[in-house]
Amino acid sequence: MSMQEFEYMGTNVPRKKRGFFPFLSASIIGAVLGSAVTLYMAPVFGIHTQKEASKEAATSQQETTTNALPLQPTSSAPNNMVRAIENVADAVVGVINIQRQTDIFSGSSEDQEAGTGSGVIFKKDGNTAYIVTNNHVVEGANKVKVSLSDGKQVEATIVGTDPLTDLAVLKIDGKNVKKVATFGDSSTLRIGEQVAAIGNPLGLDLSRTVTEGIVSGKRTIPVSTSAGEWELNVIQTDAAINPGNSGGALINSAGQVIGINSLKIAQEGVEGLGFAIPSQYVKPIIEQLMEYGKIKRPYLGVELRDLSEIPSEVRFEQLGLPENETKGAVITAVEPSSPASKAGLQAKDVIVAINGTKINNVSELRKYLYTKTKVGESVQVEILRDGKRKSVSLELSEREARQ
Repeated sequence: MSMQEFEYMGTNVPRKKRGFFPFLSASIIGAVLGSAVTLYMAPVFGIHTQKEASKEAATSQQETTTNALPLQPTSSAPNNMVRAIENVADAVVGVINIQRQTDIFSGSSEDQEAGTGSGVIFKKDGNTAYIVTNNHVVEGANKVKVSLSDGKQVEATIVGTDPLTDLAVLKIDGKNVKKVATFGDSSTLRIGEQVAAIGNPLGLDLSRTVTEGIVSGKRTIPVSTSAGEWELNVIQTDAAINPGNSGGALINSAGQVIGINSLKIAQEGVEGLGFAIPSQYVKPIIEQLMEYGKIKRPYLGVELRDLSEIPSEVRFEQLGLPENETKGAVITAVEPSSPASKAGLQAKDVIVAINGTKINNVSELRKYLYTKTKVGESVQVEILRDGKRKSVSLELSEREARQ
């Protein structure tokens, strides 16, 4: 499955004015109620007495009552999912990305809405409320506004963002916040379990739209981010996730947020393939973002490229590798004073393993570093230099640049 098929579900469609469906304001269709008139005709021969007429009327009423279909009482008790949705809906907000736009003719600049998405209020601390959303919803914004459940819009501050996991944390004045969502444990989800997605598809006119479905699977999918290639752990669901749903809540029947809606497969003829970032991965990321404003990750200090992307003649002539050697990450540049530079790594070295774990491409290298190692840890890096295998030891520092 190619990475181009996955599409983040923020929207760059300008928000339309209220009255999203103009056809709803058409002329009202009236209903004419007709009444049935029963004519009673006396028989030609003989006359009914008052007593006989009353008796026949009683008999007719009894027959009508006996033959009528019984009316079933309508239950007003909501099911579990209805209660769950009611419990979370007001904690789902709209997120508005505002960017500075310049008129190429006049040269004047003004702030304009560049896109909208969704977010979930997950914490209120004193007079401050915190919102989790997707990084791609707020990426590039000069300003961010949040639309609350009552329609009121407030200014938001970006606390921190992480492009790789596509998560961001915002904060707003909490005086108007009445509802805070709680996280559930996504690791306990079962295939087929009922879930619902809440968000703002196609803009704020359809705010807090609810779609229902099931957990279709648990996947690891390749995504392309502004910080490089990454493999994202996701919950797959057939609940409809559309542009503008990004950053919204995927909830279980207990009313707990078990995922943050992020992307879907954007391919003609494909329906019901949406993806959310599981809460078990969301929580540690937003905790770091709230504490540091960023994610502290180990840093090598190199620029990399998949060996499989290098033409065979280049692999043979410049890297000294046999033509069938296609697995690994090629160093294309080394940053001065970085851990890689201090350890003696060079451009054209090919990283093939870290601590004995094979590295087939850049994504695998990045994922191993970010999930299996820590800042300050020493690692053993195996490389191919001019076709010869070599082992280098280096100490990882805090990530300071893209890898």
